[in-house]
Amino acid sequence: MRKSIFLVATLLAAATMLVGCGGNNNNKKNFEVALITDSGDIDDGSFNQGTYEGIKQYCEANNVTYGYYRPTSENSAAHKDAINNAIQRGAKVVITPGFSFAQTINDLQNDSKYDKIQFLLIDSVTQDEKNNNTEIKKNVHCLSYMEEQAGYLAGYAAVKDGLTKLGFLGGQSIPPVARYGYGFVQGANDAAVELNIANQVTVNYWYGGTFSPSDDVYNKMDGWYSNGTEVVFACGGKIYQSATKAADASGKKVIGVDTDQSKESPTIMTSALKGIANSVAQSLEKLYANGGVWPDTHAGQAVTLGAADDCVGLPTATESWRFSKFTVEEYNDLFEKVKTGQITVSNDVNKEPTTQITVNYEK
Repeated sequence: MRKSIFLVATLLAAATMLVGCGGNNNNKKNFEVALITDSGDIDDGSFNQGTYEGIKQYCEANNVTYGYYRPTSENSAAHKDAINNAIQRGAKVVITPGFSFAQTINDLQNDSKYDKIQFLLIDSVTQDEKNNNTEIKKNVHCLSYMEEQAGYLAGYAAVKDGLTKLGFLGGQSIPPVARYGYGFVQGANDAAVELNIANQVTVNYWYGGTFSPSDDVYNKMDGWYSNGTEVVFACGGKIYQSATKAADASGKKVIGVDTDQSKESPTIMTSALKGIANSVAQSLEKLYANGGVWPDTHAGQAVTLGAADDCVGLPTATESWRFSKFTVEEYNDLFEKVKTGQITVSNDVNKEPTTQITVNYEK
């Protein structure tokens, strides 16, 4: 984990399904484990892809059929339609990545007709229509990550590598993205203080309002780079594509997110990782070892994974390590301090971090 934290079919009009299945039998119509994608697809180089890789990792090793469904729109009704299509196709385990499923899973866990379906909700907990957290029922398990720690490691490393003009590009202003961003700011600040250059380090901070690439985001990033920004932490789905396009045009750099995105562009110097694939595979292993239902350690439980679980970090494989000054040895030392609690990173998204560096929060 530390070295690289890591059929198309016509359905009801409400959803589209694309499929992979255990045993390489692409003619099967029933799929036991179903992913319902968040905005984007399983090749987003980010959250959906990491989740799908975890499903594939477990299911192919254990001859369990699996597939994924892409809702036609990003709302609860479309999510429910996609989930119902999956269940009609034989799904017994439904996996949903992202905060946008919080209300959907809450609604379904309170409907007795879904009692035998096991849900894995990633990066969120169940919530009501007012975004209040609700009791998690026995057929639901929730996985979240300490994004603030991953963001901290990335921000610290960037400044230690000699960069002083940083940017944070968030997809939307939601807690997981904000934790990445505020962690990034904290890491950059701590490194700058250590190097006694806090008065020289600045961070531009902006939410693009989308998880997709767009001309508006590209133009914003192009403007940042033209005005001296050296690296942008692009956080949210495929929005990084706008950043890498602008970085390539200006000879600047990008920090990826969620998965190791180094193969996506030579401009990506590192990625702030979540161990999504392994944690999903491990959760499925626990479920099937318990006869296909969540064991007591998982049933109705929300688990938050971080450095102590080796579930956040930076990739250290040779092909992914693109720092010029900051070394793997220095990173390993930093990681251990975060892992053991010697360094603590605030996960508070209700107030901006207190810093000695300058952070420009743009609306």
